[in-house]
Amino acid sequence: MRAILEWGYRLICWTLGAVFIYTGSVKLMNPSVFGVVIEAYGIVPEILIPLVAVTLPLLELTAGIGLVFDIKGSLAIITGLLVLFLAVLGYAIHIGLDVDCGCFGPEDPEAKAFHGLRTAFFRDLIMLASACFVFGWRKFKGIVPKPFSDYFKQLQSD
Repeated sequence: MRAILEWGYRLICWTLGAVFIYTGSVKLMNPSVFGVVIEAYGIVPEILIPLVAVTLPLLELTAGIGLVFDIKGSLAIITGLLVLFLAVLGYAIHIGLDVDCGCFGPEDPEAKAFHGLRTAFFRDLIMLASACFVFGWRKFKGIVPKPFSDYFKQLQSD
């Protein structure tokens, strides 16, 4: 059973990391389109939309890479982003917005069909539960992710 949980832990880390790498990359390729999606929610001041349209995907990409390589802080950032996304999606559902969630960039099938906010909300809940499992498994097994500075030390010694 522990072997299954160990592989589950690794699979979740790699999958969450890959999802965030993909979503961040896709949005960074066309930040102006992502900016239009952000604007549709009406919660970011217009002057800040270009900054958010670049910073948010950059954070997703960086945290995703960090989680794949088990870098300290990356899981916390991904968890924080998921909580933020859930809050925004919950707000949009609550007020009845009919917009693209913006989750997977301009090529997102939800962008074509809309009505995907509830689906995105539940998908993010599953990812948040997965992140919580990773936190719990780390605590149970005493796993401590490496600080980013350790990677520089390793590169210098090679």
